[in-house]
Amino acid sequence: MNKQLVKKQFKVVEHDNGFDVLLEGTLLFSHQTKKPFIFVGSGEESIDMYRGNFKIEDYIVERVPLRYAEVINKEELVTITLKRFAKDEDVLSIKLEQDQGGLRVSFTLQDKSINRFWMRLHADAEEKVYGCGEQLSYLNLRGKNFPLWTSEPGVGRNKNTYTTWQADVKDKAGGDYYNTNFPQPTFLSTRKYFCHVETTAYADFDFRQESFHELQIWEVPQSILFECGSTYKELVTRLTARLGRQPELPDWTYEGIWLGIQGGTEKVQEKIDHALSKGLKVGAVWCQDWQGKRITSFGKRLMWNWKWNPEEYPNLDTKIHEWKSQGIKFLGYINPYVAVEGHLYKEAKEKGYLATKEDGSDYVVDFGEFYCGVVDFTNEEAHRWYVSVIKENLINFGLDGWMADFGEYLPTDVKLSNGVSAKVMHNAWPAMWAKANHDALKESGRWGDIVYFMRAGYTGNQKYCPLLWAGDQSVDWSLDDGLASVIPAALSAGLSGCGISHSDIGGYTSLHGNKRSKELLLRWAEMAAFTPVMRTHEGNRPDDCFQFDGDDETLDHFVKMTNVYVALGSYLKEVVKVNANEGIPVQRPLFMEYEEDERSYDIKYQYMLGSDILVAPVYEEGKGKWTVYLPEDHWVHLWSGVEHNGGYVEVEAPVGKPPVFYRKATKHKDLFERVATII
Repeated sequence: MNKQLVKKQFKVVEHDNGFDVLLEGTLLFSHQTKKPFIFVGSGEESIDMYRGNFKIEDYIVERVPLRYAEVINKEELVTITLKRFAKDEDVLSIKLEQDQGGLRVSFTLQDKSINRFWMRLHADAEEKVYGCGEQLSYLNLRGKNFPLWTSEPGVGRNKNTYTTWQADVKDKAGGDYYNTNFPQPTFLSTRKYFCHVETTAYADFDFRQESFHELQIWEVPQSILFECGSTYKELVTRLTARLGRQPELPDWTYEGIWLGIQGGTEKVQEKIDHALSKGLKVGAVWCQDWQGKRITSFGKRLMWNWKWNPEEYPNLDTKIHEWKSQGIKFLGYINPYVAVEGHLYKEAKEKGYLATKEDGSDYVVDFGEFYCGVVDFTNEEAHRWYVSVIKENLINFGLDGWMADFGEYLPTDVKLSNGVSAKVMHNAWPAMWAKANHDALKESGRWGDIVYFMRAGYTGNQKYCPLLWAGDQSVDWSLDDGLASVIPAALSAGLSGCGISHSDIGGYTSLHGNKRSKELLLRWAEMAAFTPVMRTHEGNRPDDCFQFDGDDETLDHFVKMTNVYVALGSYLKEVVKVNANEGIPVQRPLFMEYEEDERSYDIKYQYMLGSDILVAPVYEEGKGKWTVYLPEDHWVHLWSGVEHNGGYVEVEAPVGKPPVFYRKATKHKDLFERVATII
């Protein structure tokens, strides 16, 4: 006879050979003597970093199943002890308890020699899974494994391409499908539950088996949280209630495009004047070289000493306010590292605010022909010092926002103030960096007014980072690293709790012959008009990349697409507010709105913008028509007004008229009809 042990949302049901654990009727995991759900062991890892790219190898010394389990029920708490053999010592204790509306599974390790942990969760053959942070190659993660380690995503991100091969051979910088700035040990299942692991250690989530998912972690985690929901919207609402939510973007965000311009005060003024003369609505200028620059073999880089450089930007202290009087905000750049040539490095070193080598000597990181110290955020005084740097040198100087770059470079062989291994702190670093920015804004009373944007992330970024950007895409049409890749990136990040994202218009990385074409820039701009933020980037080699003001036709295109974006402002504000209040992302996979539509679960290069707009960006070169999948509904093609009822449709898609549809029943019909007249 089966015996029900807990009469709440979760149940532990014992049977002859083991037990099953269910949450709201959904089977999460099963244990049998011959099919245990937990394995433990030990491994010896090798981790080498070269400019943010990590080569990680693991030698498994031992992996053993914990076959023998004893279940103890005490009211609402269930304790399970696991051991290798029936008469062996206990190896692991597991505590199962109700946590709000979910199940928390906590672990206590008895055998301290163990540093590897594997847990198998029940899976169905038809099941699909999503999330794991920001994933750029896959939306449905089934059939692949995903190492979860924040890093440079790599150039190319596909080992079968010539670009990636060149990057690997020449720069040790080629990426693979799983490399990402923003991993997270969280996934959502089409069986209507989410799983979140509380760990910052290296992990690998393996979704390749039909009957189980295997989660590998390089430690026994503190706990694993499961929660069910009746819809996918409810799931992300429950997830973000746990992890935190991004705030609403300030109103000025929607007033125009953010132009990425470099080269000094005079050049910025010239480009602003030219853009305004053509009718471009400029919401902000983003000058990442405001604190100075340096030139390397990679291209134009920045001077990492976070203070206004009056030689590079003369009179910027007054120009900022002139531009603000015109309604143009000023955005800059900062990251959590300090260049050895700068005064901040000297100050941090004198005060003991930098991470060191194990013997306490200086540790500097090679960022590509220049070297920097690592500000040790585990040292509260160092954290407070860097918060003061942001407040004084950025906020008080007049910046309205900035790129809060990097966060994924923490080397694994540094010594940190808190005594915790850098291998465990590495994944924690992006959220700690985000918190430094957050604290500076909070203390200055500017949270919700100033906007900083980050590419690196992990658990915790949800509450500390108001805006993501998708990182450094190649300036090409590649699926894994070009325009198309930012679509699954935004969708997976949204399903992981970060629902406000954007990308560099036109991409960033120009290497090994990749040069940004005019057509790519135009197509990227028209997609960006249907995202929360429009922002351009000159790229790492501006002279190799077509720019927003490269010719009159291109600037004209930016004027029109920015006008579309501004006209959509009231709709975007409404959708962003939903994300802030409920955690439901701005850009959503189609299945989030159309759960009964089976085809929608595998469509990764289209998205819903809120509940009422469907966007299918053109991500191939030389296309004048585009095939779009529409879930069953009454749809209106934005530009032509032609109505469709669902299925695959082919539409005209000339540059400047990306495939966009809206729901006929929307309350925003008048707004969308006005938007259609802009082009």
